[in-house]
Amino acid sequence: MDDWQARADALWERFDEFEPEAFVEAMRRLVAELPEGSAVGAFELAGAYDSTGGTDRAVPLYREALSRTTDVAGSGERATALDASQRRQATIQLASSLRALGHVDESIELLTAERAATSDELDDAVTGFLALALVHAGREREAAALTLTALAAHLPRYRRSLTAYAAEL
Repeated sequence: MDDWQARADALWERFDEFEPEAFVEAMRRLVAELPEGSAVGAFELAGAYDSTGGTDRAVPLYREALSRTTDVAGSGERATALDASQRRQATIQLASSLRALGHVDESIELLTAERAATSDELDDAVTGFLALALVHAGREREAAALTLTALAAHLPRYRRSLTAYAAEL
């Protein structure tokens, strides 16, 4: 699986060298090497569609990847399940795609739950995509407050002030 993931990562690094259809086809061929029902395969193919303008085709694959990860937990099929980082990426990407397709409330619900569920290096990405969804829902002040709070954590000075102002929003 490590070799397969390295090849998938290498394909993503060369993304700009491909026409959209060619990239999806290259990913499709790579995913075909995985066992049927692979959550990783569904996730990677969803990302390929999403990144090449096929957001509507990506959403069912993200859902499939996330449901397969839940279904196989503890079943011995972990080699093709999403790891914690991939699961979180799939959730972020699904929520972003849903927002782009006009399903803003579901996007907000997914990202709000994700913010509460765990914490890792993707926290600011979750917050950023949640802020975008909130803007699309007409909740700009809440989006600005989330964004400013996330930014404050990275500032060498004014962290407390910016966090307080964000809370006022």
